[in-house]
Amino acid sequence: MTISSSSQNQGDFSKDVKSSHIGLPALNVSIAFPQATPASLFPPSASDYYQLDDLLTPEECAIRRKSREIMEKEIAPIMTEYWEKAEFPFHAIPKLASLNVAGGTIKGYGCPGHSITASAIATAEVARVDASCSTFILVHSSLAMLTIALCGSEAQKEKYLPSLARFDTVACWALTEPDYGSDASSLRTTATKVAGGWLIDGQKRWIGNSTFADVLIIFARNTSTNQINGYIVKKGAPGLKATKIENKIGLRMVQNGDILLKKVFVPDEDRLPGVNSFQDTSKVLAVSRVMVAWQPIGISMGVFDMCHRYLKERKQFGAPLAAFQINQEKLVRMLGNIQGMTLVGWRLCKLYESGKMTPGHASMGKAWISLKARETVSLGRELLGGNGILADFLVAKAFCDLEPVFSYEGTYDINSMVTGRDITGIASFKPAVLGRSSRL
Repeated sequence: MTISSSSQNQGDFSKDVKSSHIGLPALNVSIAFPQATPASLFPPSASDYYQLDDLLTPEECAIRRKSREIMEKEIAPIMTEYWEKAEFPFHAIPKLASLNVAGGTIKGYGCPGHSITASAIATAEVARVDASCSTFILVHSSLAMLTIALCGSEAQKEKYLPSLARFDTVACWALTEPDYGSDASSLRTTATKVAGGWLIDGQKRWIGNSTFADVLIIFARNTSTNQINGYIVKKGAPGLKATKIENKIGLRMVQNGDILLKKVFVPDEDRLPGVNSFQDTSKVLAVSRVMVAWQPIGISMGVFDMCHRYLKERKQFGAPLAAFQINQEKLVRMLGNIQGMTLVGWRLCKLYESGKMTPGHASMGKAWISLKARETVSLGRELLGGNGILADFLVAKAFCDLEPVFSYEGTYDINSMVTGRDITGIASFKPAVLGRSSRL
């Protein structure tokens, strides 16, 4: 390539660089690497080695089959493109709606009223193919919709839940702030009572779906009581601004946003009457943490399925990679992790359904499962070699997508401390404050 030193040619070259690729377009991955099948044609499920499907009811098995079929057919062919562009495939929302999982365990109001086990299985099946779609649904359903169902008035449930269940409208859930992530109970966003409603002022960060949500569940501190209250804010409200967080390396299809609220008026009928303190969010988070624990299970299942097929297709030294002892050991270790993760997730659902689940149970489940998933996905990345850094073969994308899952809904460390408090009776969230020594 010859580049002229003239300013005109430099300007033309800059335009070319910005507007197009240098050189020829990339080869289709199936042509460039014909020895293995990309994830756009998703591999068959191969991870249920201990036949854990036997633990499920016929309804739960049917939900698994339906979720798997729709995700493999409708989402797998497009996910790499949209993940690379960091855009959400809005045209696929009707396909996600056909899963009939929005509203999960909620009964009535057009919601499916599934068992928590069925909802968890669906979460895993969606995450097996694409974790971004799983997070989109989780935020919409297990956080926003469930908050309205558990903490809203009857009028609010009737007004908002039916359209959300159909995905005619989309919701987000805004708790985290720039200064308060793990320490969310210290949030600074305020709600001030005025005639006929409330004025919300503050800022939220990392809020999934927020850039396009029709309904925003906002948590703010009541300036009169100093307690956390919940509010339903509608898209386009004066003073509301949501902008996309750019440059993420994981869950790239999820549109996480910064939300600015400047004297946003919320009428009295849109204050959630069941949220009167931070503790009231715990009944929502108990369910959502179970759902989030099943995301790493699904991600790991997808990675295993991809590696299982890849190692049998890809040949080196005259033999398929599956024939080498070290690769078989890694594959078996991944498979063992998935059996253990699934059993813990299943037991967590049964504890919830029997009314025995504690916050410590939910937190240990999410922490331990996400930790084992990290190991599983890392082994998968090793097994695919150079193709382990290409989103086309799923594993690289899953490797990146797991990182935010490892951190959200309570980091590994915070969840460990929740369980630690449960088993010792001692809270260790804040460091001990040392008195000022006279010797200093």
